[in-house]
Amino acid sequence: MKATQNPPTTAPVTPADLLRMAALYLRRHGWHQGTYYNNLFPTDFPTPPACAAGAIGIACAGHRVEHFSQLDGDTLADYLTAMAVFVDHLDNFAPVFFVDEDGYLLDEHTSPYSWNDDPTRTAEQVITALEAAADEWDRLHQQGGEN
Repeated sequence: MKATQNPPTTAPVTPADLLRMAALYLRRHGWHQGTYYNNLFPTDFPTPPACAAGAIGIACAGHRVEHFSQLDGDTLADYLTAMAVFVDHLDNFAPVFFVDEDGYLLDEHTSPYSWNDDPTRTAEQVITALEAAADEWDRLHQQGGEN
């Protein structure tokens, strides 16, 4: 009998993967505004409804984290990169503009926290934005000359 060799099953996780995992988390466990996680659930509850940032944190760490400052090393780097990709997407597709005291229109980076917490925001909008940011990252980072 010939021995078979199984290829490694681990592949690098991309920011797009993490954003899709965050979107899936929100679909499965619910979306929340105001804090990372719905405070009606005890802190030892593993899968509470989450905001976009909380869901990205869970996708990166594999468990609930109360703030990104609790992450370290590669996990923190993954979180910060995924959040940057998400913010870039929001800046391009949901920009925030402010008028200064002199009446000049200023373009600011979109805060994923205030964007998530906008009272008119819906869970589907957040999930769609996470998935669209992932798709955009994939589109910009395809290898091998694929279209």
